[in-house]
Amino acid sequence: GVFPRLAHNPQATIKRPKQANPVCHHDPQHHRGDRTKETAIMSPKGLVDPSKLETRLFINNEFVNAESGKTFPSLNPATEEVITHVQEADKADIDKAVAAAVAAFDLGSEWRGMDGTARRDLMLKFVELVERDRAFLEELECMDNGKPVGRLGMYGSSVDLELLIRVYKYFAGWADKITGKVIPVDGNMLCYTRKEPIGACGLIVPWNYPLLMIAWSLAPALAAGCTVVIKTSEKTPLAALHMAKLFREAGFPPGVINVVSGYGPTAGQALARHPDIGKIGFTGSTATGHKIMQYAAESNLKKVTLELGGKSPMIVFDDADIETAISAAHVGLFLNQGQCCCAGSRLFVQEGIYDKFVAAAIEKAKSIKIGAYTEDTSDTVPIEQGPQVDSLQFEKVLGYIEKGKEEGATVACGGGRHGDKGYFVQPTVFTDVKDDMTIAKEEIFGPVMSILKFKTDEEVIERANKTAYGLGAGICSANGARAVSAAHQIRAGTVWINTFDNFDAAAPFGGFKKSGIGRTKGEDSLDCWLETKCVMMPLQGPKC
Repeated sequence: GVFPRLAHNPQATIKRPKQANPVCHHDPQHHRGDRTKETAIMSPKGLVDPSKLETRLFINNEFVNAESGKTFPSLNPATEEVITHVQEADKADIDKAVAAAVAAFDLGSEWRGMDGTARRDLMLKFVELVERDRAFLEELECMDNGKPVGRLGMYGSSVDLELLIRVYKYFAGWADKITGKVIPVDGNMLCYTRKEPIGACGLIVPWNYPLLMIAWSLAPALAAGCTVVIKTSEKTPLAALHMAKLFREAGFPPGVINVVSGYGPTAGQALARHPDIGKIGFTGSTATGHKIMQYAAESNLKKVTLELGGKSPMIVFDDADIETAISAAHVGLFLNQGQCCCAGSRLFVQEGIYDKFVAAAIEKAKSIKIGAYTEDTSDTVPIEQGPQVDSLQFEKVLGYIEKGKEEGATVACGGGRHGDKGYFVQPTVFTDVKDDMTIAKEEIFGPVMSILKFKTDEEVIERANKTAYGLGAGICSANGARAVSAAHQIRAGTVWINTFDNFDAAAPFGGFKKSGIGRTKGEDSLDCWLETKCVMMPLQGPKC
């Protein structure tokens, strides 16, 4: 499966519960704040009413206004209009949230003494509530982030919600299965280890998969027994605030999960520097990852998990099935408007099939239907690509396209803005790309495919590894031995063979080199939220 959508149609195979109107679950004391510039943007199903969205900070199981009283706008990237204004957290609010998380982890607290089976049950109750409010959350993600819904098996927010549900279920199953070891040592001694939660932790999450990226870190943190403060991206704060309601409704004790909305230099830095936070889990750019490590070092040497940027190679050997390779390369680059950290943005194609592959890749790119999620109703062709998340990303992507043209790459399709409203970029394919071109070296984070030609296996491995990044890679070949050999030589945390972007909850994900530290998903990720304690005690009587 290349992501769930190419393996099957999620709408056809997933049993979707009857949707209650989530608006009725809103806090009766909801404070609406500054709505003077809001636009009444309604979803096709009428579930999302911007005037009734939660916009406050979630601290100690209560929704509260920011200490400063400041707010910031959240925009719909398809219309460039304000959805609502959200309370803006700064250091004072971070201090309150951290104090709540620390108190929730105190000895004798409900959470600290809770059995693993009880943590498991809370997580599964939360999943039930997500399933109840699923349609609402899908549309809210589309409105705030710009991604499509994911109709007729295409990728979109519906796929994100399905993966989110699977992640929380997977880690709920781990909550009562975290164990240490009994270790044979010299002498008549009992020696054993315990796996203990780190304590109060911070999560700083990105905007490209707002809810799913929270799940990748939060689910193992909760299974491990940690408490958390989540700082969401200022570009996409809304869905996480509704999720906070569901955590409270599920019965999580006060202070275990706190959600704050704000900017990186203020709220994010305050969280990363906080002396009472034992670990930061960060997903975002490599440049900001450097700062997170700096803040951790300058404060209390807190632990860090970093899932950072990438410039992933996608290698298509001359014996590859063309249809399979085109599908894998297309999803690997254009998924989520190209806003994917592991996007296969350096597409190496062997010279014997280069022309045939390029022609097919161009036709595939030209077939992409672009539009706002509100336009995706009953057409036979579903929308595959929405807008970039905001004007900053929009201008950045267009700047890289112009740079590619200036440096001599050939624009085979696309190459500019789509339409005159919203942050839409044409799906773009560059050919005749050289390794030293900017578009072949830097992370674009947009729908821009760069195709490079190679001759030999040895040559392409060397070129693929010639990067500071190492997050993901793809290989297409009909020769299993050839493909596996190449996969072993590539310096990347995940290598997909004859597929791309399969994100199963049990499969660990993370990077080599400047693409990060630690892992999310899978059993390996649990250790990122645990401390290992060794206990030793002399025994009486003869050793046996």
